[in-house]
Amino acid sequence: MEQQPFDESKFRELIDYYDQTRFDYHIAWVGRENQAVHFGFYDHQAGQHAEALSNTNRVLADLAGIQPGQRVLDAGCGKGGSCLWLARHRQASVVGISPVASQVAEARQNARSAGLEQQLSFHQADYCNTPFENASFDVIWACESLCHASDKEAFFHEAYRLLRPGGRLVVAEYTRPGRPLPGIGETVLLSWLNRWAIPDINTTDEHLQQAQKAGFQNIGIWDYTRYTWISLKNLHKIARRWLWADYLLYGLGFRSRVQHHNILGSIRQFHALEHGLWYYAVITAGKP
Repeated sequence: MEQQPFDESKFRELIDYYDQTRFDYHIAWVGRENQAVHFGFYDHQAGQHAEALSNTNRVLADLAGIQPGQRVLDAGCGKGGSCLWLARHRQASVVGISPVASQVAEARQNARSAGLEQQLSFHQADYCNTPFENASFDVIWACESLCHASDKEAFFHEAYRLLRPGGRLVVAEYTRPGRPLPGIGETVLLSWLNRWAIPDINTTDEHLQQAQKAGFQNIGIWDYTRYTWISLKNLHKIARRWLWADYLLYGLGFRSRVQHHNILGSIRQFHALEHGLWYYAVITAGKP
């Protein structure tokens, strides 16, 4: 289906964030075998960084029950890391979308390099308003991408529209325990989120209510913080290690405000986590 016109101006902040922090992600996080820009799940099957990044895909794929030949939409695909994993390990046909043109171009190159062009396609699109037909997918997958949407309810409605009857939704997402947070909690949380081009994050109840309103059933929301704690702490450690250099280079004009804020956000996410201001949730739901 021909893609609808895409308005980059609506996503300028998000595009600038990922374009300007591409080097940071590449140096500090992304592995050669796994183009993941998400956090890793540590358990008895994964005790190292690269293993944990892949393990996130395995856990989410198991929860979604992805089978060979099924069609998956990765809503917020980044560099295509999860798409590559799903094609290799679940023999799925995956469509990845991102508002960030540079990520789409890199994902396409990664698919070509892996010889998986027949199973994968990538498009610049808004995952709250996609160009795809009704009932086009067996699974909608969103790993740490819903947070960037200003209208999260629209995402759930679009996911429901795109799923075939019996289709499944799987989401991994930063989630706040309530609204408003006590004391200076809101200020502390937003001092992280806004530095990562995240306007806000849902509460548990907001996830549930928005999914129900869209029509989803059998909705489950689980706290997976214990599996991501090491990954979240490792990012904090990396950012703290490089903070002095970042301040120096930022002061000299060699790093942008966006890049500087990315480092600060990487530190503050863990501070906010330690103070109980958010947790890492995994959400599953089904379309009847």
